[in-house]
Amino acid sequence: MKGGSPEVLAVVKDLFFVARIRETARLAGVPLVIARTVDEVETSVDGPRLLLLDLTGGFDYARIFDAAERAGVPVLAFTTHALARETQPWHARCARVVTKETLTAELPSLLREGVAP
Repeated sequence: MKGGSPEVLAVVKDLFFVARIRETARLAGVPLVIARTVDEVETSVDGPRLLLLDLTGGFDYARIFDAAERAGVPVLAFTTHALARETQPWHARCARVVTKETLTAELPSLLREGVAP
């Protein structure tokens, strides 16, 4: 953890996923902060090594991606199969995009290792 900042900033509204991500991060020993608004993202994005973003949450994605890019933080985004086409315009600004199913299956290693090749 750099200077007391979290390693992962998660931008998620779905309470089920918030609970799952928080518990998985705790078990993996990865410091995590959950942001539920774009303002929270903009004030918290300097420091984490990864931004975990729900592309189905109805956020102002342009502001989130702009903040992440300014801070140099890679974005790991997740979507659903049903919304993959709708979220497609944002995929190019992500280091990686996965489905919720893949996120659930790979969450411990993604939180620990991020999206590095």
